[in-house]
Amino acid sequence: MALLGSAPASLCVLRLSAIGDCCHAIALVQAIQRQWPHTSITWVTGKVEAQLLQLVPNIEVVVFDKNKGLGGYLRLWKTLAGRRFDVLLHMQAALRASIASLGIKAIYKLGFDRERAKDGQWLFTNRKVTATGGHVVEGFMGFGQALGITELKPSWTLPIPETDRQWATAYTHQQPLLLICPGASKAYKNWTAAGYAALADYAHSKGMVVMLIGSPAAAEQALAENICQLTANIRENLVGSTTLSQLLALIAAAQLVVAPDTGPTHMATLVNTPVLGLYAHHNPNRTGPYFCRDYVVSVYEEALLAETGKTANQLPWRTRVKDPTAMQRISIEQVIAQFDRITHDFNLLQESSE
Repeated sequence: MALLGSAPASLCVLRLSAIGDCCHAIALVQAIQRQWPHTSITWVTGKVEAQLLQLVPNIEVVVFDKNKGLGGYLRLWKTLAGRRFDVLLHMQAALRASIASLGIKAIYKLGFDRERAKDGQWLFTNRKVTATGGHVVEGFMGFGQALGITELKPSWTLPIPETDRQWATAYTHQQPLLLICPGASKAYKNWTAAGYAALADYAHSKGMVVMLIGSPAAAEQALAENICQLTANIRENLVGSTTLSQLLALIAAAQLVVAPDTGPTHMATLVNTPVLGLYAHHNPNRTGPYFCRDYVVSVYEEALLAETGKTANQLPWRTRVKDPTAMQRISIEQVIAQFDRITHDFNLLQESSE
């Protein structure tokens, strides 16, 4: 039975990080907006993630800066003091998010069920949301189902500022454009520099313009520089030189994104750009690019079996492969095979860059 029989006046979403999961959660927020257009929605999120979420129409974004320690919590609670929401969607099973929730007053506080909650999250909520699907997006949509949202098919509509679209045109006038995001926030998720370089060479031979994208993190920049040393077929190395909204505009203008399990993988989903994902540590059926899970290169099952002697079906749904070298199981032959499939199926190589 749905929790609410009518639209609430106010609703607070608590999802602090990461960029990919915030992308997933946007689908839920926009489903709520479609059914309850007059409900006021406030989203509490991290400092970096706020750059992207500020593009979501008709929501209030409140920033929680985890780097401020206790001061970050006090500032958040002061910002929300005197406010009481009808519903809090506590969508992050992490202790820092649960502590943040202590300063968010709401009649109903929805959180994950015991199977998915961790760090004692169930102690901070008064309603539990049952899983509705295997993918993170579908798990988030379960919050909508619990509320009484009837249209739960995930979709995204995210306007990109014209200034950022104009900025992107300087890099996208030559097509077809392949964006490789080689690095993730956790280095164990990264494929090899040699593999990315070989893919760039192959894509170039097929007529694609290849560019690198990513965050300003030192490890990601070093990986990008290593790739550029191994191939002459990187047109631009933009790792660390874009804002999130500029990056989104660039992804929207590209024909294809290749990346491991990282934010730009899911930003591409927001703007319907095809993604070839590279996976070893997490089950791509749970965390892969939502519309392109059929095109991932995944060694998750084989790495999991080698590490545990069990299959994914025999283990908890969020089981992660811990072997730090697992991504090295991915071969260039596997990536090229999926590259050929996705470029064929999406008709991506019809334009020439020459």
